[in-house]
Amino acid sequence: MDAALLDLLRSVDTPTVCNAIEVAQGKRGFNDFTRGTMQCSAPGQAMVGYARTARIQAVTPPSEAPEVIKARRMAYYKYMAEGPRPAVAAVQDMDVPNAIGAYWGEVNTNIHKAFGLAGALTDGVMRDLGDLPDGFPVVAGSIGPSHGFVHVLDFDIEVEICGMSVAPGALIHADRHGGVVIPDDIVPRLAEAIAQLFASEKIVFEAVKDKRISFAEFETAWAAFEASRT
Repeated sequence: MDAALLDLLRSVDTPTVCNAIEVAQGKRGFNDFTRGTMQCSAPGQAMVGYARTARIQAVTPPSEAPEVIKARRMAYYKYMAEGPRPAVAAVQDMDVPNAIGAYWGEVNTNIHKAFGLAGALTDGVMRDLGDLPDGFPVVAGSIGPSHGFVHVLDFDIEVEICGMSVAPGALIHADRHGGVVIPDDIVPRLAEAIAQLFASEKIVFEAVKDKRISFAEFETAWAAFEASRT
């Protein structure tokens, strides 16, 4: 991904990316996105990056020996510190729908930001909302006060976050609306698709925003809008 495309993706919201994927594919029906309402620590920010995946658990203590848990934790951090950039941490909480362990708080967000990650996408819990670092948005399934017995189960495997499957290395875009996985074959056409999407939407916006129009005027604008999308 070149710098211009990265800057463009950082500047648009996730619904725009979903629509642009359909423009690039020339059809509706793309469905590789999260379901349900998610929480966002930084509503005005979008994260873009290649997925670094893991699974966690927190409701019950780990059953393995402490040295095993500690070794896995450090291996996880090494994995997160490496790999292509930009990157996004995509972490599935295996306690969902009863997740209680806020893995994403002040400590872990600062660590992952220092590793060069662009943000975190999880179906689990976040906390410390007033103390999270700037420039590292977290999009999570819920907000809660405790970390419980949170521990890493495994990493570098396919995960599922709010109904969306995420393979290691998948290109993710996420913001306060949720997340989407961008198909690899769409990437070369994505900037053009976003430009086409904006151009077609502009036809409607120029006709209706801050105006009072008749149905006949709307019908003309809508016909032009439909024509621009075909």
